[in-house]
Amino acid sequence: MIEKIIFNLLAFAIFIIVFGRFIKKNDTSYVYILGLEFIGIVINFIELLVNIHLNLFFRILIYILSIIIPGIILLIEYKKKIDFPEMFNILLAKIALNSGNTDKAKEYLFKLINKYPESYMGHKTLAEVYEKEEKYSVAADEYMRASELNNKDIKLNYKIAKLLNKDERPEEAIAVLQDILKKKPEYYDATNLLGEILYSNERYKEAINVYMNALRYNPGNYDLYYNLGMVYTMVNDFQRAKEFYQKAAEINSLLYNAKLSLGQIALIAGDLEEAEQYFKESLKGEDVEAGSYYYLSQVAILKGDKEKATNYMNIAVELDPKIYKKAQKEVVFTPIKNEIKKPEKEDKVEKRRTKLLLKERKALNHLSQTCSLISTLNNDDITMMKNIKEKEIEQKERQD
Repeated sequence: MIEKIIFNLLAFAIFIIVFGRFIKKNDTSYVYILGLEFIGIVINFIELLVNIHLNLFFRILIYILSIIIPGIILLIEYKKKIDFPEMFNILLAKIALNSGNTDKAKEYLFKLINKYPESYMGHKTLAEVYEKEEKYSVAADEYMRASELNNKDIKLNYKIAKLLNKDERPEEAIAVLQDILKKKPEYYDATNLLGEILYSNERYKEAINVYMNALRYNPGNYDLYYNLGMVYTMVNDFQRAKEFYQKAAEINSLLYNAKLSLGQIALIAGDLEEAEQYFKESLKGEDVEAGSYYYLSQVAILKGDKEKATNYMNIAVELDPKIYKKAQKEVVFTPIKNEIKKPEKEDKVEKRRTKLLLKERKALNHLSQTCSLISTLNNDDITMMKNIKEKEIEQKERQD
């Protein structure tokens, strides 16, 4: 009897609260909660009226419908400061979105935002719908509106920056990311994206500052050292680039790119022995690309070993048939051009190539173009460059 009294008091109190919300908000969404409570109360009333004892299943069902579900909803409203109509429409929108019906999802969200224009979750979910439709500009605007309503959500601001960048609005993206890093300088994702945007827009000095600041919070991060190597490459500061590539290679010796870049820098400096060493080390990595064999062939030519140069070049062409035409154009390979095997048609040859990002190819291509200048040098030129380098090192050691 005590249990039934407590149940009726709780159920009645929750019903009155929900009904009060229904009147105050003037939103029919609350009818669904009232309906659930009503069913539970009716089942309990029938039990009392007919004087029967319901089994455990029905007792649990009555509590779930009349107290637990409405109580949880009221608790969420209180804790999260979000009304049930918002939760309900967002739930319906997400169900529609997951089923692929974006138009229906937007219909629910427009209805919600029209009634609750300050709904943070409403604007955020609508932005997700637009993002799924690849309408990046509108999605970014909706995320911005959500951010205005909740400016503490840094991850949301990062998402805004990503969309602005996709929508080819780099200046706006840069401003958002700089603001994020002022508040949270250790946020690596924001650092990485900001560095990429600056790099792709050839703002290399700014990218260097971003990556150098990030090293304070991520001192053992391979990507930061490798990115710095690429940025210094693009400003032709090959000595600094070499330092960062070496650090990256120390952190992860199995990755191909840093070793290849170090080999190219050594070749530019005229140090054939060091270049050959790095190109060979790059072949021990997880990936193998034709570039290493191509440059090993170039080193062998400069050292006067035609047979080794031919063998390396044929392996390079086998891995990437496009290298055949490139080798035929380079003057340095003149002594072995007739020995290079012409590949089959490109579409019939299986290629094994590493998946390099655009920024990585940009840096490697820059080094490649610089290396092409070396291809016009003979052995005497290389020896002269090496002697100059050795004298510079000796002079620096004396000064130290």
